Amino acid sequence: MAKLRLEDLNRIVEKSRLSKYKIFNDENIQKLFGHEAADDEDLKRLKEYYVKNILYEKVTADLKLRVVVGHKGIGKSAMFKIAEQEDKSNNILSVSIRPDDISDLTKDLDDFLRTIRIWKDGLNRVILKKILNNLGIQESNGTSLIEKCKKIGGEIIAVVFDSIRTDKVTIDPTKEKFLQTYLRTKKINIYIDDLDRGWKGRKQDINMISALMNAARDISNENPSIHFKIALRSDVYYLYRTSDESTDKVEGSVVWLTWTNHEILALLVKRIETFYGRKADEDSLFKMNQKDLANHLNILMEPQFRGGGHWENAPIHQVLMSLIRKRPRDLVKLCTLAARNAYIRGSHLINTEDWETAFPVYSSDRLLDTEIEFKSELPEIRRLMLGMKPSVKKKKTRDSYQFTTDELLNKIRSICERGEYRFANQKVASPQELAHFLYKINFITGRRKNNKGIIVRKYFEEHNYLIQGQVDFGFSWEVHPAYRWALQPSDPQDIFDRLELLDFEC
Repeated sequence: MAKLRLEDLNRIVEKSRLSKYKIFNDENIQKLFGHEAADDEDLKRLKEYYVKNILYEKVTADLKLRVVVGHKGIGKSAMFKIAEQEDKSNNILSVSIRPDDISDLTKDLDDFLRTIRIWKDGLNRVILKKILNNLGIQESNGTSLIEKCKKIGGEIIAVVFDSIRTDKVTIDPTKEKFLQTYLRTKKINIYIDDLDRGWKGRKQDINMISALMNAARDISNENPSIHFKIALRSDVYYLYRTSDESTDKVEGSVVWLTWTNHEILALLVKRIETFYGRKADEDSLFKMNQKDLANHLNILMEPQFRGGGHWENAPIHQVLMSLIRKRPRDLVKLCTLAARNAYIRGSHLINTEDWETAFPVYSSDRLLDTEIEFKSELPEIRRLMLGMKPSVKKKKTRDSYQFTTDELLNKIRSICERGEYRFANQKVASPQELAHFLYKINFITGRRKNNKGIIVRKYFEEHNYLIQGQVDFGFSWEVHPAYRWALQPSDPQDIFDRLELLDFEC
């Protein structure tokens, strides 16, 4: 029997991996569409398909403080993971700080200035230890430097590099390139992520974020080399922003992380192309029209949705983009669910049946995710969201999930008749405040037809004050399609009959 050559063996293995009966196994699904949590994503694969939009440049800018704000699933952790890897590739010193690193600092003190001091000292120690570790400085030398920094206070970077220059401590020779880059650029990036872990929206939680922000500003002012990149969930930032009078000092450093539907579609295409070993440049993908982008999906999905209602024979990419809340994680979840259904059928293509089976699960998961994300601000959020399902009278109309501003407020008033709503601070919520809350969490979106008759959505991140105050911007409102199967589980066909294909940026 002839001996198999290595290239023949690799070809057989690859053919087996991509056979029509195995393409949607769990391993390939994750490689294709990604992991829902960026922390659990394989770094090599993440680098292959990650798409950098213009906000990536804003976050990684050479500035002392960047506060990245966005909903869960918007890509904050993935962005930081890529940025840290780029730092490493460019020999730039960087430090990653997680909640476990600062767990001993989360103390609830009455004296806010003292709390800031505790956070400042604690962050200095954590940063210093991690810098020493990154430079390979031995523990004995590192300990003496930490003690020295405790005595002199703020300028921790100066202490470290003065000691290195005077040969009092030595670094790992393999880390020398990081030292040389620092001496040239005078920059160290500090990434702080996952601060919402265990977040309950209590006063002490808000004080913790306020103390962290003040401490970070003080440290970066005392050490111009230190650049903080801090990720906050949108609800966490909102409570901090409305509770701390000093937040105006960081407002100019905030970057709201958002995506366009076109960028998310380009991300999906890049994932598919790189899975098959083909190069895909995001700049080229961004410039492509949507029809050409969508053609890249045909290898995995039937190009048209064959269901009934307004979506009958619609291009599948428009269906998907109408269902997601401009969050990459939504698309990961939706494609993963449908791909699993296709695998059960033994199919190498995702078809309409697979999508229709996935929609109710996807919708219920989105409702649960939203409840978990925002119940710290409004404990009875689930009751409010479920209360937005169509009434028997409204269900008979063609627009049971759409409202004028007056209709929306009247709907919320009727919900409040079954019991008032209180925010976490025990303030009774008015119908106007609840409407703004539903808009802020993307449960409802602004809705208006443009001059071409195309329905355009507006999200909170795009226009914060669309439903706040007395100004009428000419928008009506609708419950986002992502939630409708959860609100109306007994009649899914009615949802298809009413759903419209909405905006899709060109």
